[in-house]
Amino acid sequence: MLSISDLTLHYGRSQILYNVSMQANAGEVTCVMGTNGVGKTSLMKAISGTHARSGGTLSLDAENLPVLSPHAMAQKGVAYVPQGREIFPLMTVRENLQTGFACLPRNVREIPDHIFELFPVLKKMQGRRGGDLSGGQQQQLAIARALITQPRLLLLDEPTEGIQPNIIAQIGDVIRYLRDEGRMAIILVEQYFDFAYNLADSVVVLQRGAVTLEGDIAQIDRNTLLGQVSV
Repeated sequence: MLSISDLTLHYGRSQILYNVSMQANAGEVTCVMGTNGVGKTSLMKAISGTHARSGGTLSLDAENLPVLSPHAMAQKGVAYVPQGREIFPLMTVRENLQTGFACLPRNVREIPDHIFELFPVLKKMQGRRGGDLSGGQQQQLAIARALITQPRLLLLDEPTEGIQPNIIAQIGDVIRYLRDEGRMAIILVEQYFDFAYNLADSVVVLQRGAVTLEGDIAQIDRNTLLGQVSV
């Protein structure tokens, strides 16, 4: 689904990512792991178009893509759930979901039933303002909004951050469901090791903006991986 080769990224004169190469396949969860400040969020921004990459190639379904805007990447099927959620606090839950229509043709601009099946709490709170929701409910709203765009590639940046345990479990169940459907590739950036490890089909470890370990989770020793992401 997604293939990246030698991707680099700068903020001004500061280089953040160094020749990052990775793949993410449909029907799989690819976890990007590492300590704080190693470039995980920058990688998500480069893939989503939120921050332009400096170099390297990115292809989606074997189509090489130039550097595109976030809106254009969303139209290509890339959905990004950023760290911090970034929902609109003064808009209702339903209005937040409807913002996902922006990259869709007019004839498919509707909230499908399965969104509320995945996140039942949102159906009951459609008229409530986003800013009045708990942190866990806002995270569910952010993921639901991304799914409205009908993505082929879903990027999740720290979805468990600041979330209560029962909501973390629900989000994990949703990720498993989406993976098992087999229609999208999922890239998960996550500091909560057990959550990531239990969901991952493959893993990419970043240190100082470069890939230091990658491969199928079944072929990587758990303690070796834990040592790489906790130092």
